[in-house]
Amino acid sequence: MSEENYAIEVDNLKVRYKCLNKISIKKSLMSLKKSNVEVFEAVRGVSFKIPQGQIMGVVGKNGSGKSTMLKAIAGIFAADEGTINLHNHSVSLLSIGVGFDKRLTGRENIFLSGLLLGFTEEKIKEKLNEIIEFSELGEFIDRPVKTYSSGMYSKLAFSITAILETEIMLLDEVLSVGDAKFKKKSYKKMKSLIENSDRTVIIVSHSSETLKKLCDTILWLHEGKVKMIGPIDEVLPVYDEFMS
Repeated sequence: MSEENYAIEVDNLKVRYKCLNKISIKKSLMSLKKSNVEVFEAVRGVSFKIPQGQIMGVVGKNGSGKSTMLKAIAGIFAADEGTINLHNHSVSLLSIGVGFDKRLTGRENIFLSGLLLGFTEEKIKEKLNEIIEFSELGEFIDRPVKTYSSGMYSKLAFSITAILETEIMLLDEVLSVGDAKFKKKSYKKMKSLIENSDRTVIIVSHSSETLKKLCDTILWLHEGKVKMIGPIDEVLPVYDEFMS
C-alpha cells in the first residue's frame, strides 16, 4: 500500500513520564538530585500504520499505555522518541476529563473545543444547536462545567466530537457514558460516523462486544509495547483468553 493511503503512521513511539520517587514534594523542590526523579516509559517503541477509512480497536489491561498513546497521536503529549504522521488530517480525541475549562459554561466550552479542533466560529455556530440538543443538557448548557456530574460532562464531550466531525477520531472508553438511553443513542451516532469510508478511527475499549461490532483490526498493548496486532478475529480471542 502506498504512503498516501495511510491516515496514521506511528513509528517507534516512546512517551516517558518523570515522577517523584520516595521523596516529598517539599524536598523535591529543594533538591536537584537526579536520583529523586524516576522516569517511567508508558509507551515503549510502538509502531503501526492505519489505512484511511479503517477502524482499529486498542485493548490492554489498565496501565498498558493506551490512553497515553492516544494523547500523543492527538498532539496533547509530545513523543520523547519516534514519529507520528497524520498526513495533514484533522484529529479529535474524545476522552473523559480531557479538553474542558471547568470554569466556563457548557456553551462556552463548545466554542473553545471547536476552535481547538480547528473549526471556525461560524462553523461552530452552525452546529451549536445540534450539539446542545444531542447532549440533552437543557438549561445546564449555560452553567459552569464544574457543576456537572461525570455523566453530564461525558455527554457534552461526546456530543462535541460527534457533531464537529474530524477526519481522524480517537475514542478513549467513551461509548459507555451516560444512562442507557444516551448509550444507545451515542452508539448509533458513532456507528454512523465511523461507517464513513473516509474517516479513520481508533477505539480504546474494554468491551469485546463493542470492538467486534465496530472494528476491522485490533492492536493489543501490554506494558507499553505492541504484543499483537492484526485482524479482530485473530487477536481478540487470544487477548480474551489472556485476560480470563
